[in-house]
Parts: sequence; structure tokens; C-alpha cells
Amino acid sequence: MIKSIRHKSLRAYWETGKAKGLNADWLPRLRRRLDLLNVASAPEEMNMPGFRFHALDGDKKGRYAINVSSNWRLTFGWDEQDAIDIDLEDYH
Repeated sequence: MIKSIRHKSLRAYWETGKAKGLNADWLPRLRRRLDLLNVASAPEEMNMPGFRFHALDGDKKGRYAINVSSNWRLTFGWDEQDAIDIDLEDYH
């Protein structure tokens, strides 16, 4: 289950459906990925075709990433069975 979302516009989209501040072309991808994060019980469940799931390292160790578009990723942490601190970022 999604426990927390860092990115303000992404949180508003998840909670209310309002997409202000988000790329309109990404909305279907973001919705699908958020829906799947919400039902996942382990981060590895996000290892789906096209998602480019991977664990991060360095100062982001303990977080995971999935592709949204180009360099943009949803990054997230994990606490027991919950996705936490979800962010939308270009970290490359």
C-alpha cells in the first residue's frame, strides 16, 4: 500500500486526480505505476516489463526506481509491506 508520496503534484494526483504540474503525456503511466505500487507487498513486485525496475545505490541505497519516461523515474522506499516516500525525479 502507498504510505507516503514526497512529490507534491504526484501526491495531489494520487489523492484527488488533479494533475496540475505533471506532464499530461505521463498520466496513464503514472496512474498504472501508482496503482501497482499500492497493491504490491514487496518492491520486487514492481519488476515488470518496461518498468526498468532497479535498486538504487550510493546515497540512495535502500530506494528503488521504475521508469516513467526518458530520464524520469518514480523512486520509492519500502517499509514492511508499504511503498514510502514516493518521488518523481530525473536523477541521471
